[in-house]
Amino acid sequence: MFEQVESIALRYDEILKELAEPEIINNTKLYQQRMREQAELEPIVMKYREYREAQDGIKDSLAMLEEESDEEIREMAKEELATLRDRLEIIEKDMRILLLPKDPNDGKNVIVEIRAGAGGDEAALFAADLFRMYARYAERDHWRVDTMNSNENGLGGFKEIVFMIDGAGAYSKLKYESGVHRVQRIPVTESGGRIHTSTATVAIMPEVEELEVEIDMNDCRFDVFRASGNGGQCVNTTDSAVRLTHIPTGIVVSCQDEKSQLKNKDKALKVLRARLYELEQEKAHSEEAEKRRSQIGTGDRSEKIRTYNFPQGRVTDHRIHLTTHRLDAVMDGELDEIIDSLIAADQSAKLSKMES
Repeated sequence: MFEQVESIALRYDEILKELAEPEIINNTKLYQQRMREQAELEPIVMKYREYREAQDGIKDSLAMLEEESDEEIREMAKEELATLRDRLEIIEKDMRILLLPKDPNDGKNVIVEIRAGAGGDEAALFAADLFRMYARYAERDHWRVDTMNSNENGLGGFKEIVFMIDGAGAYSKLKYESGVHRVQRIPVTESGGRIHTSTATVAIMPEVEELEVEIDMNDCRFDVFRASGNGGQCVNTTDSAVRLTHIPTGIVVSCQDEKSQLKNKDKALKVLRARLYELEQEKAHSEEAEKRRSQIGTGDRSEKIRTYNFPQGRVTDHRIHLTTHRLDAVMDGELDEIIDSLIAADQSAKLSKMES
């Protein structure tokens, strides 16, 4: 591991020198590439410097124990030595995590699809609650939410809603949210006061650039129609909504939230690219079943990942057996405790696999 880290530290120093050279500064594309590389390597280099400082501190404490005869100073050296050894162990683990293979999609924006599952109108209302939860989470991170398509049920719920979250590292945080979300509560539509169980499915897909997934326009059929639902005067009086059918796969994407037909077409293509990319990822995952099982939250839409129990104010993530009694806060977008725990569990699983 340390040979790898030392080579990274050398490369980091090389990049710093290159960034001061006029030919790099004057080449915008190359300069941006070096800046990105520096940003990727910097956390590892900073952690390595911490490690070296702790090592130097341990050497100093050991030397003091050998040279000093004063018991009070020796006790202080022993305490310092114990503290530094504990710190060294933590830093070493942090470095191993930083050296884990990076998911190439982690820095990307995400396209989120939420669909009502079992439970009728209550499932649609729960889908709307999940949309609000993710929108509030995005707001806390200063990310932008852009609705691409929605299909309301007339009671304030969504049979389906598709939206993009635009923010640095959005996929790295939200990729664990794919799967079946289950709610247990008394629906507003229930007159007898009985607790119902309903579900909604969440799919998280990275935004994919045109160069990453090529779409042959001859394989696409575009139909236009008049948008329905809330949208202002223009939306409901012009044929601005777009339905895109990808003939080879049978994927159908509808977008109607923009007044412009061209903008809806552009959004539909973004969703199609993301779905085609997801299909390729699923094929790759099925070929690497063992690797897939070692990860937390693999994106399987049929996997029941979380239960929101309203009568008990409880949220349980079934993959990592985490339960929190802060349901109101979670539904208001305070997802950090759950997401951070999922990231830590995923890293731990990958570390164990790497060390075995």
